[in-house]
Amino acid sequence: MWRKASIREEQELLARAIAFTGDAALYGSYMRRVIREWPISCEQNMTDISINRKAWVGHAATCMAINCPEYITRMAWAHLSDEQQRDANKQAQNAIDEWEATYANNLMDQLCLSLI
Repeated sequence: MWRKASIREEQELLARAIAFTGDAALYGSYMRRVIREWPISCEQNMTDISINRKAWVGHAATCMAINCPEYITRMAWAHLSDEQQRDANKQAQNAIDEWEATYANNLMDQLCLSLI
């Protein structure tokens, strides 16, 4: 997610990232995969409400899907229409809401087990 791509790879990844992030349903499906498959990264980034969690889950989804570094995902975002950005942000909020609910349930389960 934080790697530096070559100039040639940047051009290829930018085109792929624009197409990927512009497809809200596909993008959202990877956001939901991130919250299930990257539990440690999610806990580190989703519990820090001072960061842009929508951006983080979007960057993570693009990394997972097409091995795209975060900075190229940010460049791709600028190429999306306002509607595409809104749709992507809705998908990100849905993933964040799902992660928060699961995280809260897991905390409650741990608390209950510690009381036994």
